[in-house]
Amino acid sequence: MKVIEHLKKATQPLISFEIIPPKRGGDIKSLLKVVDDIAKFNPPFIDITSHAAEVIYEETPKGIQRKVKRKRPGTLGICALIQNKYNIDAVPHILCQGFTREETEDFLIELRYLEIKNILAVRGDESGYKKPLIHGRSANNYAANLVAQIKNMNNGKYLEDNLLDAKPSNFCIGVGGYPEKHIDAPNMELDIRYLKEKVDAGADYIVTQMLFNNKVYFDFVDKCREAGIKTPIIPGLKIITSKRQMQSIPRNFNIDLPAEFTNEIMEAKSENILEVGVNWSLKQVTELFDKKAPAIHFYIMQDSKPINMLMHKLGM
Repeated sequence: MKVIEHLKKATQPLISFEIIPPKRGGDIKSLLKVVDDIAKFNPPFIDITSHAAEVIYEETPKGIQRKVKRKRPGTLGICALIQNKYNIDAVPHILCQGFTREETEDFLIELRYLEIKNILAVRGDESGYKKPLIHGRSANNYAANLVAQIKNMNNGKYLEDNLLDAKPSNFCIGVGGYPEKHIDAPNMELDIRYLKEKVDAGADYIVTQMLFNNKVYFDFVDKCREAGIKTPIIPGLKIITSKRQMQSIPRNFNIDLPAEFTNEIMEAKSENILEVGVNWSLKQVTELFDKKAPAIHFYIMQDSKPINMLMHKLGM
């Protein structure tokens, strides 16, 4: 089922999750334990992040060498497993960064073979590696370009004019939204204009960057509606589990944590910080559902313990 169909047909609050593939050469068993753990909550869908190649530097007998590697491959296989083993709709992330349009089309065709109908189209973070464009290949520079390419496939328009059996795809397209502004945007107004370009290109719904202040979400929704964006906007949340995250998350994701929340974290003993984070998310979830948020999306990555604690408190 498509994400927008889940939202339309919901008779109770929906909570979805986002996970991250294991590192290159790692073991999928630990990730499957996470999926086993969250599957019991009957999420409408699970997002699986995607990661482009990036530049790394390794010490070798010949000195420091520059190498290009994908540190977390496996998105496609994990999606297939979730969709077919757990019967939960998988939402793979599709990136502009690090992939040609031709590679994107091939990946989307593989998703269509697997009958995966949902995708999240994002530009992706700068990785220090720029994909070389050779043999006439091209790239999507922005998420709006990527959305337009996917929408063309939905209309039966492929990059290869002579592609055999080129039936139209049927993807539900999600995009990211930034209630506290994308780090590259000069101001909030222009950031929302860019978001509207993604919606106008064919996006069906929006999932926000993680936020810890619900007012930020409600204000963002109001601004989007004023700009003519009518698609569902799903708030993204994360449970803080350590004082280290209190410092790293704002720095890495360009977001603010409310002073009331950080004061609680600072005053708590280390062994109690998880409880503080869970209780803060509990207050957020309660208010968001009371005020009719269409769903809530939790960034859990590879740790299901915090969400287990929260879902228990929610009685779900």
